[in-house]
Parts: sequence; structure tokens; C-alpha cells
Amino acid sequence: MSLVRPISQTILAIAFAFFVASIFILLHHSSPLEVYGALYWYGLGSWFSFSNTLNAAFPLVLTGLSASIAFMSNVVNLGQHGQFLWGALVCAVLGVYLKLPSWLGIPALAVLGGLAGAAWAGLAAFFKRKYKMDEFISTLMLNFLAEYMTLYLATYPFLDPKAYVPSTRLIRREYFMTNIFDVNVAFFVALFMVFLCWWFVWRTWRGYEARMMGYNKLFATVGGCDVETDTTLILLFTGFLSGLAGALLILNGTQHRFTKGIGANFGWDGVMIAIMANNGVFQTLFYALFIGFLKNGAVGMEFETSVPSEFVLFLQSIIVLTLVGTRSGLASLTDWLRAKRELGKLVK
Repeated sequence: MSLVRPISQTILAIAFAFFVASIFILLHHSSPLEVYGALYWYGLGSWFSFSNTLNAAFPLVLTGLSASIAFMSNVVNLGQHGQFLWGALVCAVLGVYLKLPSWLGIPALAVLGGLAGAAWAGLAAFFKRKYKMDEFISTLMLNFLAEYMTLYLATYPFLDPKAYVPSTRLIRREYFMTNIFDVNVAFFVALFMVFLCWWFVWRTWRGYEARMMGYNKLFATVGGCDVETDTTLILLFTGFLSGLAGALLILNGTQHRFTKGIGANFGWDGVMIAIMANNGVFQTLFYALFIGFLKNGAVGMEFETSVPSEFVLFLQSIIVLTLVGTRSGLASLTDWLRAKRELGKLVK
């Protein structure tokens, strides 16, 4: 029952979103079958399309995991965007100056990028411990600092004078990550992190304490959990995940450099994916792949039809609203029915 209900909710939300979107497509004087056909073909219709979807999804997997692990622990980390940017910038800069063999340099740059994201999240952890500052505010505000600071560094000290837009120099070619059957190694790294996060959440005592914090922080404190330390560790770990996503985008991407706007919406999409996944680890993987499919297929959809690629944002919005609304509505209905049943027992 616990597995059937989330699956049915997901199917309902996706079906409803596509149905509502079809109405707007018709109002646009286009054919929903053609639009969805192009979306499918460019997103999943061939191995080339499917591999591109996987390659587009790996940053979403990592930023989604970052948000899911934090929210599951009742720790509000909204700093995925800034942590992602610092991970990308550190990897891009060190990728120019660091001279190591590829077998050592690639993992070193990935880890250093992750550590940069963890360090940026560590600022929020410091403010939390030292000044009791709500991490909701600190992680959110640190995004703006990260965006302008990284842009400044890419525009002035580390600017590539030959680039047409503000960007750093190209990293060394030996640090370019390779593909396995057209799927970049970065996706397999993200997949490994999914299993690592699952192991952390369900097989370690720190993960157990994190789950207890998610249920009730006061209960976790009374039960002996070191809530303050756990909160710090969760912020550091989730910051590492976001920073790793930024580093892998530099090592894996087509540009192999830090450019203005490189963050796109990966951080905010990760938050959205965590909400859709209800903070589940493997659910996060599924929704990250689904959003990756929409983003990858949208390019071909715009090419083949007159519907712009931004239309998938409309689809995503309806899916999120339907999914979260259905989940909340069913939870409220279940609680009401349970309370009514218990009240009936007491009256008897």
C-alpha cells in the first residue's frame, strides 16, 4: 500500500498535467500528439536521446539529493544554487592550474568542488551554531552572495581574455570526463551518490538521527540525539552534494569552463525535485530523470513544432501542484477518517 499510493499519485499528476497542457496546446493551434511525440522522441526515442537525457539529469540528481537529505532531516538548506556555483568555480580554476595525471586530477577536482560547496554551506552551519540564525534565511541569502562573488572572480581575476562572455579559461584537456556508451561518467558518479545517500540514511546511526530530527527535533533531542552536530553535518554533506554537481558539470559539460549563467536553475530545480519526491532518495532519482527528460526533449519539441521549449516549465508547475496537492489532500483525508474512527470507538 505504501508503494502503490505514491505511484498512483505520480501517474495521476503527470496525466493531469499533460491533459491540461493539451488544452493550451490546442489554443496555440498546435497538435498535442505532435508536440508530445517530439517531446518523447528527443527525450527518450533513441539511444542518443536517452543518453543525452541521462547526461542532462545528473546535476538534478545531485542537487535534488542535497535538498531531499536536508528536508528529510528537518534542516532547511535552500543554498543549492550558491553551493553549486562555488563547486563549479573552484573546479574550473583549479582545472587550469592544477597539474596532475587524469586518473588523479579528475576525482581530485570533483572532490575539491564538493568541498567548496560544503564550505559555503558551512557558513550557514556556523551562523546556526554561533548565533542561532535560521538556516532558511542564511542559506537563501548566501545564494546571492555566491552568484555575485563567483561572477566577479570569473570576470576579473580569472577571466579568459579570448572569451566572448565572462568566463574562465578552459580546463586542461586531460581533465575532460569521458563517456561510456554515450553516457558521461558524471551520471554514474551521481548514481553512486544515490546509493551512498540511501546507505547513509538507512544504514548509519547518523542517518537514523537525521530521520528522527525530521520527525520531531524535540523528540530527537530528548532521545539523546546530538541535534546541533547533526544539523551541522547535514548542512556540510548536502553542500558537498551541490558543490559536486557544479564540479562535475565543468568536468563533463561541453564548455569545460565557468561562464556567466552556468548555474541555470539546477539548484532551484533540485528543491522542486525534493518536494516532488517527498524527500525520498530513490524517488529523487526518478523525478530528476523525469525533469531531465522534459528539459532534453523540450529542445527538440521547439525545433519540430511551434511550441517554445519554455512550455515544459508550465508542465512542471502543474505536475508539482497536482502531486503535492493530491498528497496533502489524501493525508488530510486519511487523518480525518482515522480521527473519526477513533472517536466512534470512544463514543461506543
